[in-house]
Amino acid sequence: MPVVTFSTAGRGNCVVVAGVPYVYARTPDGGFVMPAQCPHRGGPLHLGRLAPNGKRLVCPWHGGGISLTRLRHQVPAVRSGDRVTAVLTDKDGAAASEPRREYRPLSADLSA
Repeated sequence: MPVVTFSTAGRGNCVVVAGVPYVYARTPDGGFVMPAQCPHRGGPLHLGRLAPNGKRLVCPWHGGGISLTRLRHQVPAVRSGDRVTAVLTDKDGAAASEPRREYRPLSADLSA
């Protein structure tokens, strides 16, 4: 389980661990670290929009919704200023490669 610190916005706002990208998202209810890929079809979840009730994030590829409560509790993380430190699990159980930082644009709904 790697512990990774990365930027909450701008360049380096995404960290890729064991092939899975993670971003720091902000909604009106607060910020959290989430996978940037939809678990259903691998779509760009970081470009998703909030459902009208504000309780689900809708995948831009297939229109399916994922509970924000589930996303908020998936990755333990602590934010300090413009940095966030997260504990990321390697789902395959294999040795994780070195985390890679990159940029992923976020939808307006995840940049509140």
